[in-house]
Amino acid sequence: MLFAFITPGLLVWWHEKRREARLAEKNGAEAPRNTALASEGEQLRQSKPYQPKQNNAELIRAGRQARADLEAAAERRSAEKFKRQGRYSYPLDQQSQSTGSHRSPPTTTQGWVPKGQSVTIAGRTIDGMVYVGKPPRIGSSYYGESCRAYIDPSLSVARSGSDKNGDNMSYWPGYSSIPAVCRATYLDWLAGGRQDGTINPGYMFLFFYGLERRFLIDQPPDDEKQEIVAEVERLKALFAHNYSAQRYLGEFLDIARIMAMGGISLDDTTLKQTILENRSWDLPFSLKFALGGMIAEGKAFDAEWLHLWLHCHPERRFRTPAERCGNEFKALFKLKFDALYPDGLKVRTPRKLLKMDYRAASSEFNCSVNLTAGDGGDVAIPDVTDLRSPVQTAQKIADEAMDELDKFSRYLGRNPDGRGSIEAQALLPAELWRLFPSDELEELKDWAREQVATGGLVPALDVISRLEGETPEKLGKRNLTGAADALARIGFGMAPDPRFSLRGPKIDEPVVIFELGEPVEQLEDVSPAYRTELFELALATFVAHADSKIVEAERRALREKIDAVSGLTELERKRLHANLEWYLDVPPDMSWLRSKLKDADTEHHLALRAAVVAIAHADSVIQSEEVACIEKIYKALGIDAGLVYADLHAGDVPDGPVRVKAAEAEAPGEQIPDERKAKAGSLDAARIAAIRNDTERVSSVLGEIFSTEDDVDDQATAAHALSSSMAGLDPKHALLVEQIIQREHWTDEEFDEIAGKQGLMPSGALEVVNEWAFDKFDEALLDEYDGYDVSPDIADTLRAEMAKGD
Repeated sequence: MLFAFITPGLLVWWHEKRREARLAEKNGAEAPRNTALASEGEQLRQSKPYQPKQNNAELIRAGRQARADLEAAAERRSAEKFKRQGRYSYPLDQQSQSTGSHRSPPTTTQGWVPKGQSVTIAGRTIDGMVYVGKPPRIGSSYYGESCRAYIDPSLSVARSGSDKNGDNMSYWPGYSSIPAVCRATYLDWLAGGRQDGTINPGYMFLFFYGLERRFLIDQPPDDEKQEIVAEVERLKALFAHNYSAQRYLGEFLDIARIMAMGGISLDDTTLKQTILENRSWDLPFSLKFALGGMIAEGKAFDAEWLHLWLHCHPERRFRTPAERCGNEFKALFKLKFDALYPDGLKVRTPRKLLKMDYRAASSEFNCSVNLTAGDGGDVAIPDVTDLRSPVQTAQKIADEAMDELDKFSRYLGRNPDGRGSIEAQALLPAELWRLFPSDELEELKDWAREQVATGGLVPALDVISRLEGETPEKLGKRNLTGAADALARIGFGMAPDPRFSLRGPKIDEPVVIFELGEPVEQLEDVSPAYRTELFELALATFVAHADSKIVEAERRALREKIDAVSGLTELERKRLHANLEWYLDVPPDMSWLRSKLKDADTEHHLALRAAVVAIAHADSVIQSEEVACIEKIYKALGIDAGLVYADLHAGDVPDGPVRVKAAEAEAPGEQIPDERKAKAGSLDAARIAAIRNDTERVSSVLGEIFSTEDDVDDQATAAHALSSSMAGLDPKHALLVEQIIQREHWTDEEFDEIAGKQGLMPSGALEVVNEWAFDKFDEALLDEYDGYDVSPDIADTLRAEMAKGD
């Protein structure tokens, strides 16, 4: 170290000596050549006393000067380095003077200036809450950075603060390192009362660095701490749209409020909302403090605290209903919690104690905060960070609440302004009706009772319009399913069943309103027997309508058929009877059946033929019109219509001779046996049971038929030519969309299958397709609703564009 300081001094000294020698030689050369030399004795008399070769005083002086030169050089290199990085630059004094900047006169103020005490810097008067003076070094006394928050009056300041956008500000600004124009802008902002929230947040942070240092390092009196907390809260609100401001200021406030107030009051009505606003990647410290304090004092958690704990936990799993239906979700969570834990939830005390390690936003210091609870401040607070059981309990309750709110949430997703409508209210879980009352819902119940009393047949358009509050241009499965779910929540059903019926009502057709006997929340939960019988009824009434009249015997036979089926609940029988009334009232439509059955394979044909034959025999009479109708069904299946007669007579015409004409007396010979009497029209129970087994197979077969799509291999994907209607999608997703729009609904399993055929993950494919649809149509193509509902408007548009060869 000594060598490092002495060497520069020696070099400077040696350089000066050489320069003096050269000057002396020059002067000597210019003197007259004939100047007489003084005698040797005189020269000796005039010579100076002997000087040692090493001048220690000169070395010390040179060393001091060298140290100053080194420090100045280090500062210049640091400035040049930052300048090259584009962070800031140090303006030269000459440039500052030419642009109208100036330096403040010396001030005796050094350190913190409290609120209410004014200080003037560069002609700007500031109302305290800042550090002023020569900034102390942070770190090494020679090479550390200057404290960022200190306002050094000796530094130059531009006359005008014109850099509100912070173009010349660094990420971590310090007053000593920012340019003169930024200093002027910062001082103008301070002098203006720190009211401008449009200024670059870097200036606010430069001020905040001083507040956090004063609060945590200087440890001021409690009243000053509260002033600082209030000021930071004001700044947080002023820069509400800046993420960094919300994060850093929020983390500071999380501990500063507790320190300033000496703890937390659980009775504070704003406490929970404040905690919720400060949630980030970890549990907020104030929440840990409150929960740990309650555990330390032996208190049980209520629903609100457990909900808040889960809401702020980084491992929470909240689906759309929890976010979209926040108030309803919280209310339902509380109802379920109170039912499970009427006296609250007690939690074991963790061993780990709560400790807060705070890293300053200025990055200049770290500190640890240890807080206690209890009236005497002598109760150590446990740390709840690693507790899992309470969070798992809360998650289980939340999952149940989200499941029950799923239909309500989906309705709001399709109708963002629909909250409060009759349909939305009906889709709320029944437990919430008391908390979210609706007069319109009671009016809907009265209306439904009136419709049932008059026979139950109501135009489908009237039902949808009453529930949705507007008249749709066309009816889709989504409208009908929502209406059925809404009515079921108030104890009424609607037929045909929009989920399982082979076809739904057209816009000019009626539906059947009937009483279920009790509210039903999950209409989709039905038995296999229900699905099978509903299919049989659809085919039976299709054939029964063939002769344009439904006789009472046919009605009675079909009703008895429903009552005889085993494996049905009473609720399912009610629903089947209502669906039968609709099938009998609404004329048949062959087009829907033809389009569904044309792709059935040979194996499926046998099961379908057996079902149709059994239905034809239901009333013990086969009319020619019914035969013609069955022929149409066979043709739709691609079966030879000539097989109809063979199928109808197979097993029901007695074997043996059949009388052609009356016998006449002739010569004696072999005796002709007596004519067997034709079998009375009746149903063979064993045969019907066998056919029912076949029909159950038919029901599953139809599900396969409706979901059948051609496999698409990788080569087809690569060779597929995209039309402009699919612009924005890669080939695999384009092929997936083309498959999706061929149907109105896909089950989860079906969607997983068609996505897998394209080599796509279902969740990722859903996100890509819906984002593309939002960009193109401002609406999602797929809506998760008992599987996936396809937007009819988008599907129609895409099919039309593809048909044009676009």
